Amino acid sequence: QVQLVESGGGLVQAGGSLRLSCAASGSIFRINAMAWYRQAPGKQRELVATIRNVGSTNYADSLKGRFTISRDNAKNLVYLQMNSLKPEDTAVYYCNANIWTDQTPSRNYWGQGTQVTVSS
Repeated sequence: QVQLVESGGGLVQAGGSLRLSCAASGSIFRINAMAWYRQAPGKQRELVATIRNVGSTNYADSLKGRFTISRDNAKNLVYLQMNSLKPEDTAVYYCNANIWTDQTPSRNYWGQGTQVTVSS
């Protein structure tokens, strides 16, 4: 069984910063790509950023320069550093990871989400 647990969300004023963390645990053989998604009220879930196990990254065009994704392969962690936050960044942020376990081939797993609220 694999679990993804996010942390680091909260309430922040516009212009502030937050750092989200996501820890993967369980019978993990290998983690491929890891990603952050977000879903604002009344909107579809959208991709924020992706990082592959070799460290290459991709970002939503609208977030380049403000958000940075990183990972610690040794600890099965992925981070999202969010700077210059805006009210429109308010959303539930979800961690996603493509994981091989010792019993199953690779598949995507989701965390439970962490709320980020940016006040104006």
